[in-house]
Amino acid sequence: MDIDDILREVDPTFHSIPQGQRDLQDLTRAYVAERCAPELLHYPADGLMDRVHEKIKQQIEKVEEMTGVEDPKTNFALIVIQNELERYRWILRSYIRERIRKIHKHTLHYLSTDELRSRLSEIELKYATTRQTRLHQHYLSSFLAEFPPQLQNLNDTSGNLTMIDSPDLDSAVFVRLLRDTHVESRGVDNDAAFDGKESQIYILRWSDAKPLVERGAAELI
Repeated sequence: MDIDDILREVDPTFHSIPQGQRDLQDLTRAYVAERCAPELLHYPADGLMDRVHEKIKQQIEKVEEMTGVEDPKTNFALIVIQNELERYRWILRSYIRERIRKIHKHTLHYLSTDELRSRLSEIELKYATTRQTRLHQHYLSSFLAEFPPQLQNLNDTSGNLTMIDSPDLDSAVFVRLLRDTHVESRGVDNDAAFDGKESQIYILRWSDAKPLVERGAAELI
């Protein structure tokens, strides 16, 4: 069950919302979740980004057609369309920028396993791979070549120690429950388990909140 299924249950009018408006809501929700989560989340795989890019393209073409028309109604409509276009662009740019920031910070981590690599889009994966390759080549030419071969790897995990920097999965996040559900939370002194109520907001470790978010029982805020 995904977030759309949850919204369909709590809001019977969900399907009456135009597709473009639903896409904007989904993009905004994806951006907020990406900003709040300490690790990279899965890239949308439901065609959302393709629809958003197509929407932006259509709006740009419409603005170009309406520009220069000497009509008050047309000019007002043009202002509305331009504002909507800028809103789409700002959210999309912010979403992509946040994902790139996380990829930059923990590139090796997100390239280390198939599960982590699957979170990246095709373009992001190509970018991360190329960036890490060039970064390693730069380090080799700068100083790593002077080290013994066994010390030249940047992803060494020998001796029960790892050189791969990873996100802190115990970072605190705020979540809002989308339905009544059981919540388990680990604390410093003791753990807690309770029945959470729909619409309630809780602060949890991301490692505890992640299962709730992934099964659509909560959303990051």
